[in-house]
Amino acid sequence: MDIMALVIQAVSGVVGGNVGGQVNKASSLGTTMNSVLGAIGGVGGGQLLGGALTGLLGGNATAGNVSASALVGLLLPLIVGMLKKKSA
Repeated sequence: MDIMALVIQAVSGVVGGNVGGQVNKASSLGTTMNSVLGAIGGVGGGQLLGGALTGLLGGNATAGNVSASALVGLLLPLIVGMLKKKSA
């Protein structure tokens, strides 16, 4: 695995996590936790879904990784925030 691909996935996930926190402020975990969970989700999403989205985006591997990373990076902090609010 190329280290640059991992960095792109992490950064895309961080952006997605913070966008998710801004969109749904009620379940936001704060900038730091949204960034950490977004980076984790971004790397995981890029590894699992990056190849699948590459075919949908005209064969562009970077676009597939970025979109998958941002999507999972956006969803992971929202899901954790909703679960945390529900249990509290």
